[in-house]
Amino acid sequence: MIYKLPIRVYYEDTDMAGIVYYANYLRYIERGRSEWVREVGLDQNRMKDEDGIVFAVRRVEADYLAPARLDDELVVETWVESRKPVRMVMGQEVKRGDQVLFRAMVTVICMTLDGKPVRLPHWDEPAA
Repeated sequence: MIYKLPIRVYYEDTDMAGIVYYANYLRYIERGRSEWVREVGLDQNRMKDEDGIVFAVRRVEADYLAPARLDDELVVETWVESRKPVRMVMGQEVKRGDQVLFRAMVTVICMTLDGKPVRLPHWDEPAA
């Protein structure tokens, strides 16, 4: 399943050159992952409050391919590339139309509130 999140580029997202500031792509893909979690039916607040577990990013590999600019309409695509008991690798792309502007592979783990790794919760992926 590929989850798609529309994003618009606002003035606050850009740098002095008028293009999206590089760190904001990390914010965009974080939003994409957060919405993906909701889409698969996981409640992160309940996981934390009732089970004492949270998701954490362990690694990000990022490629900046082309700039986005003020008022661009973008789409953040998010999918699971691989999944193991305590971690998963998520693929993400930020696109303007069919053009890929940014690509990332993000390793996410599940851990207790004191930082010990635990098994990922189960979810059923909805049909695309």
